Amino acid sequence: MRFRPCIDLHQGRVKQIVGSTLASDQATLQTNFSSELPPSHYAHMYRQDNLRGGHIIMLGSGNEAAAREALDAWPGGMQVGGGITGDNALFWLDQGASHLIVTSHVFHDGLLDKERLNNLTLLVGKERLVLDLSCRWREDGYYVVTDRWQKFTSLRISPAVLEELAAFCDEFLIHAVDVEGKCMGIDTRLLELLATSVPVPTTYAGGVSSLADLECIRTSGKGRIDVTVGSALDIFGGSGLRYQDVVAYHARN
Repeated sequence: MRFRPCIDLHQGRVKQIVGSTLASDQATLQTNFSSELPPSHYAHMYRQDNLRGGHIIMLGSGNEAAAREALDAWPGGMQVGGGITGDNALFWLDQGASHLIVTSHVFHDGLLDKERLNNLTLLVGKERLVLDLSCRWREDGYYVVTDRWQKFTSLRISPAVLEELAAFCDEFLIHAVDVEGKCMGIDTRLLELLATSVPVPTTYAGGVSSLADLECIRTSGKGRIDVTVGSALDIFGGSGLRYQDVVAYHARN
C-alpha cells in the first residue's frame, strides 16, 4: 500500500474542502483548510520525500496557473485532474503531468460515454490515463458521481464494471464522497468491494483520520489499495495525522 499525496486547488489556492458541499451555491461550501503557502511548496515537499503518483485536483475554474506551478515543481511526479477533456489533455501532459485524471468528460447525461472514453485513451494512451470513479451510496450500491460530486450517474461500481473500464486506463482514483473531507472514519464497505474487484492500481480517499485508519485500509484493502489523506494531515491544518508519520508508514509498507 502506497501513500499518494494530494494538492487540492480551489480559486487558485491549496484548500481542503468537504467534497459533498462542492455545489454551485458558494454559501453551502464547507472549507476545512486554506493554505497561505503556494502549490509549489507541497509539490517540492512530496518530491523530496519521493511520494510519486499523487494528484493535483482543480476544483472548478481559476486553478490552471496554480496547477501549472505545482507541475513545474515536480515534472512527471504528479497526476492532474479537474476539467480534463480531449481538447486540453495533451496540453496538461506537456505541462508535466505524469497522468491525466478524468471523470465528467467521459459521462454524458448521467451515462458513461464510451466513445469519448475510447477517444481519450487513443489520444493520450492507456498508460497516461486515470479514471476518477468517485462514488456515493444509493439504495443498492455505490454509483459514480460527477460534476464536482453533485450528480449521480447510472454507473454502479461492480467487479464487471471495473474489469471493463480497466481496459481504458492505467489506474483508478476513488473518493468515498459520503465521508470525504469529514475525518469521520473510512468507508470499509467500499474498501472491501474494491479489494476483491480492482484489476489496476487504485487509490482510495475519504474519511482517513488516524494511523489506525491507514492500517485498516491496508488490511481491508488486502494491501492492494493505495491511499490519499487530506484534511486530517497537519500540513493541511488537521490534528489526526502528522505528515512525517504518514511518510514513515508509507516507507514501512
